[in-house]
Amino acid sequence: MFLADEHRYEKMPIRRAGNTGFQLPAISFGMWHSFGENANYGDTRDIILKAFDAGIFSFDLAANYGPGSYEAERLFGQVLERELKPYRDELIISSKAGFHMWPGPYGQMSSRKALTASLDRSLQAMGLDYVDIFYSHRFDPETDPEETAVALDNLVKQGKTLYVGISNYTAPQALAMIKIFKDLHTPFVVDQVSYNMLNQSAADDGLFDRLRENNAGAIAYGPLCEGLLTDKYLDGIPEDVDIHWSSEYILKQGRDKLYQKLLGLNQIAQSRGQKLSHMALAWLLHNPVITSVITGASKPEHLLENIKAVQNLEFDPEQLAAIDKILKA
Repeated sequence: MFLADEHRYEKMPIRRAGNTGFQLPAISFGMWHSFGENANYGDTRDIILKAFDAGIFSFDLAANYGPGSYEAERLFGQVLERELKPYRDELIISSKAGFHMWPGPYGQMSSRKALTASLDRSLQAMGLDYVDIFYSHRFDPETDPEETAVALDNLVKQGKTLYVGISNYTAPQALAMIKIFKDLHTPFVVDQVSYNMLNQSAADDGLFDRLRENNAGAIAYGPLCEGLLTDKYLDGIPEDVDIHWSSEYILKQGRDKLYQKLLGLNQIAQSRGQKLSHMALAWLLHNPVITSVITGASKPEHLLENIKAVQNLEFDPEQLAAIDKILKA
């Protein structure tokens, strides 16, 4: 039987979403990649338990994580049942619905039926009575925001989720939802967005300002820009580099210019005694509206390497100014 490290909460900073009771480790574990139908149970178990021992108690999932709908959630549920069930009250387990889940009009987007049906499937896949937070995974341009907000509020009232969130919403879209949530007294706590040093569209959009004004937080996914903000490309960026759709625009400036930015950022990281990846994660967390940063990993050693970022989260004004100059060049 798994016994968690009794010192786990000493290893990881814990951050709060605005003035809510929703708290997360500075680094959360995301199961987007490498946890589908072909994943090995033993490897998955090892990395999840290593994460928990390291102070990570937040596990980020979604209906479409896999590949294969609900496959990552099914795998996580097996680990939960066999190893982590005694620690359920310590865990933050999330799910989302909105991207493709099953055929037909209700297998995607954020209608009342799609959200309700998807959460029911997620709960069944993970063997849970409730999740801690459930998200509308993307804005639905064809559905009135009130329908989506009311659906999420009803799921809270039904006891299927404790908190609600939104993901991939712009500032105006988020603000429209927040107004409805306030009227309904819905426990809305975070907007999960693609955000990293190279992709600052969420900050430029004013999203973080709107969340701060409304006492909510943000969770950053894609913090290393699919590996660009690691040592992997310090010798050059290949033509076939794979970038998440939310960050694809950064390649429009040209690979040579982007490469020079990486070299400049790496020099600052070295002056801080960090790897580029560590500094990239730490830089995200210097923003108080960022409640947590989601990282994935296919091996425990990759996860433990990312966690080293929390050993140095402080930046002096000169470092921040130098980073900003490089990123805006």
